[in-house]
This record gives sequence, C-alpha cells and structure tokens, in this order.
Amino acid sequence: MKVITLASGLVTALLALLIAPAPPTLGPRTTGDPALAKLVRQAAGEQGYRGLSVAMIGDGGITHAGVGDTGGPDPRPVGPETAYELGSIAKAATGMLLADLAADGLSPDTQLRELLPGVRFSDPAVGTVTLAELSSHRSGLPRLRLTPMTFARAYVSTLTGADPYGAQGPQAVLDDLAAVSLRDRGTVSYSNLGAAVLGLALAEHAGTDYASLLRTRILAPLGMDATVVLAPQDPLPAGHAAGQDENGRPMDPWRDHGSAGAGGAVWSTTGDIAKLVRAVMEGRAPGADAATPRFTEKPDRRIGYGWFTTRHGERDITWHNGATGGFSAYAAFDRAAGRGVVVMGNTSKSVQRVGLRLLGVSTPGDDERPPIQALAFAILFSFAGLGLLVSAFRNPRLDRLSVTGRFLWAALFLWLAHGTGGWSFVPPFVWALGAGVLAAGTAAALTRWRAMPLSGAPLTWRSWPGPALPAVLLIAFGLATAL
Repeated sequence: MKVITLASGLVTALLALLIAPAPPTLGPRTTGDPALAKLVRQAAGEQGYRGLSVAMIGDGGITHAGVGDTGGPDPRPVGPETAYELGSIAKAATGMLLADLAADGLSPDTQLRELLPGVRFSDPAVGTVTLAELSSHRSGLPRLRLTPMTFARAYVSTLTGADPYGAQGPQAVLDDLAAVSLRDRGTVSYSNLGAAVLGLALAEHAGTDYASLLRTRILAPLGMDATVVLAPQDPLPAGHAAGQDENGRPMDPWRDHGSAGAGGAVWSTTGDIAKLVRAVMEGRAPGADAATPRFTEKPDRRIGYGWFTTRHGERDITWHNGATGGFSAYAAFDRAAGRGVVVMGNTSKSVQRVGLRLLGVSTPGDDERPPIQALAFAILFSFAGLGLLVSAFRNPRLDRLSVTGRFLWAALFLWLAHGTGGWSFVPPFVWALGAGVLAAGTAAALTRWRAMPLSGAPLTWRSWPGPALPAVLLIAFGLATAL
C-alpha cells in the first residue's frame, strides 16, 4: 500500500508540473528607447508582468519603450501602437467631456432628472444628483449595483477569467441607476456606476451616443485615432495585447459598452494616451480644466472632474489608473516639473508603482508584500488532499461516500488554488506537490475500496450532499471555463 501510494504521488506531482500555474514574466523583447526600456525593467521587476508599453512625456517630447510581449497565440513585441484595455482612465476623459461641455454652457450643477427624464428613480434623491457630483465621485451612488447576479458573475470571473459584465449596454446601466439609493452623498466615494451614468447623461445632452461624443470632442481634436469604444460585435483592435491575470490565466475582454464612460469596452495605446496627457498637462486639450483639483478626498488627495491629484512630498501628481480582468494602466503628470508618464500592461498586476517610480516618486508600498489571502489560497487549498491521505492510513472506518466526498472537495480546492493562489509569491511547484498529495491519498484509499461499505450510516438524503456538491461545482466551473 505504501509503495503504491508513494509512487502515485511522485508520478502525479511530476506530471502536474506540466500544468502548474505559470505566472507571467517580462521576456527579453525590447522596443523603442533602450535607456527608457532599462528604467522600465528596473521599475517593474520581472514577476507578474507580460508586456509593458511605456511613454514618458517631457520637454523633449514623448519617448516610448516596450518590454516583453503581447502574449496570446502569436506573441509580438509591444510598442506605442499596441492596443490595451484602457479601463478607468476613460473616467478622466469623461470628466474632460464635462469640462468641455461646461465651456459651451452646460452647467455642472445640472441634475440627472433634467437629462434623463425617462428614468424612474426608486430613490427620488438620485434624480437630484449633479454632473459635478458624478464626475468627482461625490454623488452617493454605490460603486456598482450589487445583486445576487453581480456576485455570481464576479465569482465565476475570478475562477474562470470570464467577462463579469457581458455585453451590458446603456439600458442596463440606466436600470441599475433607477434601482439604487444614495449613501454618504458629498463624500468622495469611488463609483463606476456614477461615471458610467455621467457618460450617458452627457451623450443625452449632446443628442448622440457616448462613443461619438468622445470621438468628436476629445479624440479627434487630439489625433487619438487608436482609441475606440467597442460595440459587442466589433472585433478587438488589430495587434492588440492579450490579457492575463497575475497567474498567467487568459482573461476575457470586457464588453460592457454601456459603461464606456467608466472605462467599459474602451481600448487605447500608450501612443494615444501620451497625446492626451501631454495636452492636458500643457492646458491645450479640450476640457483640460477637468484636471484642476476641486474637492478634497483626504489631506493628500484631491479630485477634479475625473482626474485625481495626490501630494507626494513636495510634488503634486495628477493621475488616473485603470484595471480590467487582464489589463492594468496608469497615466499621470507632474505639471510643475513638466513630466508625464503612461504605462500599460497586459496582466492584472497594477502598473501604478511602475509609473510613479518612472516619475521619480517613491511610495510607502514600494516594498511589495504578498497578500495573505492569496498565500493562504495557494498553500492551504493546494494541500486539501492531506485529509484524504491521513484518513486512508489512520481511519479504520472509511466508507465509499465519505472517500468520494473528500476526494471531490480536495480536487475542487486544488483547482481553486490554481486560479486564485498567489503564485507570483509562492513557487508553482507547491501546487504540483499538492496534486501529488491528492493522488497519493486517492491511491491509498483505493487499495481499501473493496472492503469499504457504501456508507458508514444508514442511507438518507443527507448522505449525498457531501460528494454531490463539489461534483456539481466542479462541473459548473469546468463548463464556465470551457464556454
């Protein structure tokens, strides 16, 4: 029994190395300015990133560099023309739309009920929210409308990489708006829903859709031809990067075009966003006044229309970041120093520290520490099979239903560890060892299988949930991943 158990565990552990988590790393490919590329590698380190495209803005113009590759089936070097999901940096552009329209006479104090008369607000106070409140995250609207479906889709997305929003259109956003209530109005509290609603309200005022308004007012005047809002049927931009999470798992692009004002379904390049940052920093972009701080979030951070300004020592850094399932982005500038930066990455690991380091800003979080939750998932979930292994040797009263249940639960936790563990900090071979432990426990239990009763107690309906529930979850998550 012991020989079979040991052999099964060792063989499985070795085979599991072939499918163990493979956190992304920056490859050797480099494009653009060599000196900047070297600085990017120093600022980023090697772990957790696949391909970083960077633009530095200064007195001498814009300098570009790319390190790593696009990922996907045909990896290519990244550069200023490589398209990434933009994420919430689009909120800064939406704030600029408000500032630009305000210059043409639209009052920032205009209320939602004036621009969206067709929405039936369950909380009448929502209708009194102003455009300025939306753009500065002081509206009191929640970050998102939370429903059982919201939680379910977010959970499935975490486990499978699926788009948590689907092709959510403008009407879905307005339906969410109609259903929510306000909380802590007047206090800065980040709201994706609020930014999405702002985009729709501004488009309604202009008599067009958000994508067209953005193109006409911001993108076209700045020559930002590579920035697009994708409709559900639109193909991804040519030469785009492929998104991954920090464990290297492919992530679906987000198609929530109804939330484009908050960053949904918006793609861009460092080449384009560098044009935006430079024009805002120089005060010549349409709606550049949006970057002016107007409201205080906390002593060292203020917000204008979409743009944040944070005090770092003696320096004011104006910025916005973006994060989607498989991408991260950061755009910032120091107006006094005349310097700006844009960083885009095709993994979920934040690039904000990279951007700040390139601007010469050190932050308290520079010494990166592994998240405790991710470490726990990686280690505890990987070795969930220990219970089966110990029981197979120490429990003389095993039955087939309990063994099956323990195996299925351990397999489920091992699968969860693969997708949610902190493999940028824990060596991936730990997962392979966990697979070996589960295989060893299974082999040890199978040597006693014939002598086991079906159940250690009289069969009732309560005998079946133990093995049935993990089986259902494994099948459901497997189908979600495949589809």
